[in-house]
Amino acid sequence: MASIITDMKKLRNIGIIAHIDAGKTTTSERILFYTGKTHKIWEVHEGAATMDWMAQEQERGITITSAATTCFWKDHQINIIDTPGHVDFTIEVERSMRVLDGWVAVFDGSQWVEPQSETVWKQADKYNVPRIAFANKMDKTGASFDMTYESIKKRLAGNKVIAIQYPIWEENDFAGIIDLVEMKAYRFDGKMGETVVEIPLPENLKDKCTTMRAELIEKAAEQSDELMEKFFEAWDLSVADIKKGLRAWTIKSLLYPLVCGSALTNKWVQLVLDAVLDYLPSPMDINEGTISGVDVDDEEKKITFKQDPKEPLSALAFKIATDPFVWRITFVRVYSGVLKSGSYVLNSVSGEKQRIGRLLQMHANHREEIEEIPAGNIWAVIGLKDTKTWDTLCELEKPVILERMEFPEPVISISVEPKTKADQERMGLALNKLAEEDPSFRVSSNVETGQTIIAWMGELHLEIIVDRMKREFKVECNVGAPQVAYRETITTMVKDAEFKHQKQTWGRGQYGHVIITFEPITQEMREADETLKAETVFVNKIVGWTIPKEYIPGIEKWLKESYTRGIIAGYPIVDVKATLTFGSYHDVDSNELSFKLAASKCFREATKKARPALLEPVMLVEVNTPEEYMWDVLGNLNGKRGQIIEMGERWMAKILKAYVPLSEMFGYSTDLRSMSQGRATYTMEFHHYSQVPSNITEKIRAERWVKFEEDE
Repeated sequence: MASIITDMKKLRNIGIIAHIDAGKTTTSERILFYTGKTHKIWEVHEGAATMDWMAQEQERGITITSAATTCFWKDHQINIIDTPGHVDFTIEVERSMRVLDGWVAVFDGSQWVEPQSETVWKQADKYNVPRIAFANKMDKTGASFDMTYESIKKRLAGNKVIAIQYPIWEENDFAGIIDLVEMKAYRFDGKMGETVVEIPLPENLKDKCTTMRAELIEKAAEQSDELMEKFFEAWDLSVADIKKGLRAWTIKSLLYPLVCGSALTNKWVQLVLDAVLDYLPSPMDINEGTISGVDVDDEEKKITFKQDPKEPLSALAFKIATDPFVWRITFVRVYSGVLKSGSYVLNSVSGEKQRIGRLLQMHANHREEIEEIPAGNIWAVIGLKDTKTWDTLCELEKPVILERMEFPEPVISISVEPKTKADQERMGLALNKLAEEDPSFRVSSNVETGQTIIAWMGELHLEIIVDRMKREFKVECNVGAPQVAYRETITTMVKDAEFKHQKQTWGRGQYGHVIITFEPITQEMREADETLKAETVFVNKIVGWTIPKEYIPGIEKWLKESYTRGIIAGYPIVDVKATLTFGSYHDVDSNELSFKLAASKCFREATKKARPALLEPVMLVEVNTPEEYMWDVLGNLNGKRGQIIEMGERWMAKILKAYVPLSEMFGYSTDLRSMSQGRATYTMEFHHYSQVPSNITEKIRAERWVKFEEDE
């Protein structure tokens, strides 16, 4: 292993993001080869890519889980995470966004910006992550750098994207790259393109490249008064000054340099590695080299450390992985201080003291033991049994909690049953391990049926989980039909709903009296009022002692319990605001239980008057189809209660965007293949919840209550 870089200015933590099949993992493989991390280029299409090490990844030729590695380039250390491109696994991308400092976004140069590229780009916008764009596959039929450039401008970044390279020809004639900053042309010789050779600038591209370079210089000059003065003096800038200005813009996420090449044919990677060093930030460039968290006892109190090995320890556990040899690996980003093997640290979220076992520098599923992880690095720990995703590890005497992430709720669920008693024992362990790894995968028990319910983000997500249970944990199970995660809500306000719980028996009685206003929460209300962001909201407007204050928390808690099962079909209730306005109590007979029962029954009675409605998850579906199948695809989406929101073109294909209820999308991949002879593709992601039509509501209601009666 090469020596760990101690100068944090020479450290880069980057990720590779893209739409599926844009060449993301192929790009990662070339980076590993040219930096000397591997001695052979392994190919995705051969099922042998280093970063796609899971059996499921190699069989399908896709990335499922994020893989981390470390390599070195020109006296710099680069920690890399290769992320999935399939929409079902965007949570892997999002949690990597949280801990990385910069990204390389890979685009297929023969396509317009594709759906998952939009998704991951917006995720990067959410976390304000600096990035470089890479127009890949410039050797592919239909490749066009200008088209890709305009597409990124139009759909993602506007004028914030700017080309710093330009291809020498395209498609089958692709021969090399022009560096617009240095105004030099290069070709890539050798069996694997390992030799970068400077060549004369093609005469027919000089004028175009000169114009593009002038744009670069002007943009760089705008970054500071110093650079602007130099520009006005000579109407030019040195290469160092151009890079200085562009780097400053990029670190602030106000500019995205665009490079180009062909990873598969080994024409590009060395220059993009140079661009990573030149333009993407080191840890010292993010938030002025600091990391902030909150005090363990006071969330309003902010604590800030420098990203420096000499500062107190602060590290974030962002991923748990199950390994067949060491069983549990915790990936951490150390922001400050040094995490040392054998030391004791505090898990500030759980409050538990933990001993650090072995430390690993990861290379996909290969590992190398190390003694310590200094600030700025992303490596792994073995032996943290009680540490969960987004827990903070810190010094015992200087506790801090770093910012956590919230994950979206799953939209599909099924029941799973073990085939044998031996499978039953293993299944519980397997599901718990998989849930630890993947925060978007949930496991629960159905109280009515006693079944184990698993919930996930998409059909491929489920397929992978069931396959992993069988291969890694030796669990055979029966899988039920997919179930949609419906919700219920109310659609009208019920003002001053009242219920008095009064029961008198021998001895002490029960008395609880509440008056509560229930109203639906709309998206407009949430946008106007920050206090309405939660799914359900409780407001206490009791004045004086009409209800003693010690009973108020019980009322709120019991209302939330009541929301777990609606009256239409027993689904959880959302988008409700409850305002407690009045009530009364009895000096002797009132207690917390009496007010809990009063609140629960008050809500049940009010719901009947509030025009309850069933809500269903609606997906944003984008279909890419040859023109001759467009009308068949359109008609099929309309038949699935789809709402067409956009029809357009992308290169030689027709693009349809629609909102479609999730319940209508099961098996759609088979339908689409049949309609288009396998030539159309689609992507799908959750978008919003929408009210279910009354006829379908009645059908779902009937099915649910029949099922409950059978179970009972």
